[in-house]
Amino acid sequence: MGKFLTAMTHLHTLAGPSVMLLYPLYASVVAMESKSKLDDQQWLAYWILYSFLTLMEMVLQPALEWIPIWYDVKLAMVAWLVLPQFRGAAFIYEKFVREKLINRYGAQYFREKSPPLAKVNVKRSED
Repeated sequence: MGKFLTAMTHLHTLAGPSVMLLYPLYASVVAMESKSKLDDQQWLAYWILYSFLTLMEMVLQPALEWIPIWYDVKLAMVAWLVLPQFRGAAFIYEKFVREKLINRYGAQYFREKSPPLAKVNVKRSED
């Protein structure tokens, strides 16, 4: 039983970085190379929400230390944000963040603040 618990602890330790960083990094690169805007929105929203969650976790660290299942709850929340079946990051951004920003500043504000896209000449090898 001791080896099983040790293995589960190591698996649990690897699950966090894999779900929160490795897969999102890979999926973000794939999204940047695809022509679809939908996956770009999902991963940009994910990184916005993950950054916010990390900042809030840093601020609330003394209180979160008293919640023994915090890491498990965070892992479940981030898995919901990440998994393509749920598209949780895009959902949260559309329903809450975007709505609040548009109501507060208006859509025109963001169009004016957007920098023009730089034209970069990059030769891509077509496989």
